[in-house]
Amino acid sequence: MAESTASKNERINDYIADINAVSLHSADPGSTGASEVSGGSPAYARKTPTFSAASGGATNLSASLVFDVPSGATVAYYGLWKGATFFSGGAVTSATLSGQGTYTLTSLPISA
Repeated sequence: MAESTASKNERINDYIADINAVSLHSADPGSTGASEVSGGSPAYARKTPTFSAASGGATNLSASLVFDVPSGATVAYYGLWKGATFFSGGAVTSATLSGQGTYTLTSLPISA
């Protein structure tokens, strides 16, 4: 039996309501959130995302997230968190910073 779009939207909206932080990782975070970026001045910190309401069984960020990233750090993955609980992650456009800088996450599509 096929799932309706309304059901998919409901599941996505429930899921994104729980996500209160996005992280950056230098390697695949696996199932635990491993390899999170750290350090720098200004210091790296997780960011609070804002998502659009699900439509057509999908959603995305409604505003970009700008992270401070330390010199020499490689950004290759993101992570989704509810407090201290890691939910999931995925690959991003990889970047290695030669000096202290920023990494902007403009898109984070989620679909059912």
